[in-house]
Amino acid sequence: MRQIVLDTETTGIDPNEGHRIIEIGCVEVIERELTGRNYHVYINPEREVEAEAITVHGITNEFLADKPKFAEVADEFFEFIKGAELVIHNAAFDVGFMDSEFARLKPVRKTADHCGIVDSLAIARKKHPGQKNNLDALCKRYGVDNSNRDLHGALLDAEILADVYLLMTGGQTALSLDAGSGDEGGDGGIRRISGERAPLAVVRATSDEASAHDEFMAMMEKQAGETVWSRLQATE
Repeated sequence: MRQIVLDTETTGIDPNEGHRIIEIGCVEVIERELTGRNYHVYINPEREVEAEAITVHGITNEFLADKPKFAEVADEFFEFIKGAELVIHNAAFDVGFMDSEFARLKPVRKTADHCGIVDSLAIARKKHPGQKNNLDALCKRYGVDNSNRDLHGALLDAEILADVYLLMTGGQTALSLDAGSGDEGGDGGIRRISGERAPLAVVRATSDEASAHDEFMAMMEKQAGETVWSRLQATE
């Protein structure tokens, strides 16, 4: 499965009011493994960026003045995402802007006609009802480092979301903590544990530890009755 974790930054919050995309960040994931292939571009929106939006992402009108227009990058961007499953936090927002941008061009493309769409915010709300499920909250919940995220940025947020999404949806994954060691994680992020890895060592409890465990379980059964542990032992 090819997935693209995607994020955008915009001039404002509503494409129906003429707001435009100013940054796109994409991270490629194949079979739940980060491939290292990214797509990132800043875009001249051909209009002013709202002051409130600048306080969120820090991208100024002056910075965007010499950047390519969406029409100049549309084909390249489309080829990168075509046929993939897009993983987006609050997908309706980003897809709405993407469809608005594609609608200005010929041929008109609709994102859902060419890509699957997964809303990671909807997944988070289902798994953690009644809790904060923005990206910062999910980073804290799943232990993902977002210390470099002072402002929103499309590529940085896509990279962080990729880690969060893989952890949130489970699977045989491992965090690469050392960017310079081993064969499995030279560029950081999350990697599938290799099937060729040597078996992990099994460290068995000492006799003293086993005795202490038995005493503790006996105390638990005295206070609470039959435990799950005792039922499991009875089936062995």
